[in-house]
Amino acid sequence: MAEQNCLVANDWICGEYLRSRSHELTEATVQHIWITAASVLIGLAVAFPLALLARRGRHFAGPVLGLTTVLYTVPSLAMFSLLLPVFGLSAALVVTGLVLYSLTILVRNILAGLEAVPDEAREAAKGMGYGPARLLWEVELPLALPALMAGLRIATVSTVALTTVGSLVGKGGLGNLIEDALPSFFKAQVLTASVLCVLLAVAADLLLLGVQRLLTPWTRIRTPARAFVSGSGIAKTEAV
Repeated sequence: MAEQNCLVANDWICGEYLRSRSHELTEATVQHIWITAASVLIGLAVAFPLALLARRGRHFAGPVLGLTTVLYTVPSLAMFSLLLPVFGLSAALVVTGLVLYSLTILVRNILAGLEAVPDEAREAAKGMGYGPARLLWEVELPLALPALMAGLRIATVSTVALTTVGSLVGKGGLGNLIEDALPSFFKAQVLTASVLCVLLAVAADLLLLGVQRLLTPWTRIRTPARAFVSGSGIAKTEAV
């Protein structure tokens, strides 16, 4: 009885709300996940060729990095308003806006990863007869994966948060629940949707971290420590 009264009392934590609105929460969460996933995947597909273009030289890097940075500074309300005549009030409007926001993070991290590849590795691959395409996919990209995955994790977490802004056009996943609850200050709905957003961000980050560790096993290899005695006679260790 007390749990049922939590809705009437408008408590922040209410088990009855979770039971009675489970279907609504599930639908909002699923929408939030697919909008986030679609935005990040499309953003990655667009960012990769842009990063390849940017690394061809300053004449390309300046415009590419400058444009993606400018897009990231555009307020979400203004961004959606500019895209509205093209996409209308649809999920495509939200996804496109989120893709544009993700570019500055993804392009910079992909570019940083590719530029960090040692010249020795490139020269060795070329000496073995690797062409440009094979060099990119079999040598440079694997070595750039740590930076690429770091950027992907940041872009994904930020997209989870920005997806809630899609509630402006009714396509914001959990953001829709937050916006609907604010006028009446429905505490249980505001808190539940907000907590679910945080959990989605944490889960996505941990999932991508696991994928990163799986794809880059060499980053987990630790060299054994070697003991030595300093001039003061104190034993120390150093990696070898």
